Amino acid sequence: MNVIVADDNPVVRAGLTALLTAAGGIDVVAQAVNGREACELTESHRPDVVLLDVRMPEVDGLAALPRLVRLAAVLMLTYSGESRTVRGALRLGARGYLVHGEFGAEELVAAVRDVAVGRAHLTPTAATAVLEGFQGNANAHLFSPQDTHYPGSLSKGLSQVQPLVGQSPASRGRFRLSAREAEIMDLIASGMSNHQIAAACFISEKTVKNHINRIFAKLHSTSRAEATAKWLGTAPPPVRGVS
Repeated sequence: MNVIVADDNPVVRAGLTALLTAAGGIDVVAQAVNGREACELTESHRPDVVLLDVRMPEVDGLAALPRLVRLAAVLMLTYSGESRTVRGALRLGARGYLVHGEFGAEELVAAVRDVAVGRAHLTPTAATAVLEGFQGNANAHLFSPQDTHYPGSLSKGLSQVQPLVGQSPASRGRFRLSAREAEIMDLIASGMSNHQIAAACFISEKTVKNHINRIFAKLHSTSRAEATAKWLGTAPPPVRGVS
């Protein structure tokens, strides 16, 4: 199994590389210091898994995620345990989320192997963030009733997380968004700023603003919050007689 480690801290990169290599059957084929380098190395090496930090210079982990998840399974491995960050990473396609201090060498190796075969893996802080998102959104069916073992490996993967973002063909068709507009609306709904969206899509912030203006017009919205609510299907129904 080939792995890329992306973290701006050289000590963390070296430590993760040593732990994974010692496990046997895992080769760290490259190391990246930011999201842009992670994308470039992933395109050239085509690894099975990318271990990705959240906060990195130039292009951070969340900004790089949309491109990375098209190329490899991504496992977030970071000190960032904020609920919004966790849910944002999962919405963008990360297969797992490990918070430093909550796992040992054995769980790290198990998590890498899990995400490589499509199983999700979360440490307790990340699992709690997902549960809070589920409890706060009655329309998001993250777990079936028997899935009470949410910390650690989630047998059904993250397919249940995706309904939190309105990226289905039905959502796109309902609002008549283009493929690019739907992609940007997903990033808006995940909480990304214009700067982060521009970095993730490799376009200018001016182009992002132009897309957002068209999206708002199609969703009949005047703010990111209003557009997100409509996109996720959480906006209240319109009052009869009022457009």
